[in-house]
Amino acid sequence: MFLKKMKSPGSFPRVAPVLSTVAVTLLLAAGCSSMSNPLAMGQVGKVNLAGSNEVPPSPSAATGSGTITVATDHSVSGSVSTTGVTGTMAHIHVAAKGSNGPVIIPLTKTAEGVWSVPPGAKLTDAQYASYTAGDLYVNVHSAAYPGGEIRSQIGSN
Repeated sequence: MFLKKMKSPGSFPRVAPVLSTVAVTLLLAAGCSSMSNPLAMGQVGKVNLAGSNEVPPSPSAATGSGTITVATDHSVSGSVSTTGVTGTMAHIHVAAKGSNGPVIIPLTKTAEGVWSVPPGAKLTDAQYASYTAGDLYVNVHSAAYPGGEIRSQIGSN
């Protein structure tokens, strides 16, 4: 009788919905695990710049905010807007919170108090790994604070 049911045309279509349900469940589970770290998916990293985030901290009252987006293909875009600082340059650096590191992307001044990622900017594989670990930061330099007046880790605010 079991063989008869397996061979009957009505029994096979029941397998497809079960397999479809299992496949969808597995895909959703995989997607949810990636969602636990949105930066790993190449999401927008918010930045909130302040003097207290600099290393060493600056007493500056200047502030800044914006977004830096790193796509899964490692391309970078975005900008930050500042107030209370006459910036002389701005960069994205690689280093953990509380540490200073080398410049990896110089930002371009696109308006008064606005610094933008230049078109075509892209991270290396190692820099992308640092990004997903939260180890990239943006800072704005000034004549008063040539090492950096305000700073923010990307995505940790």
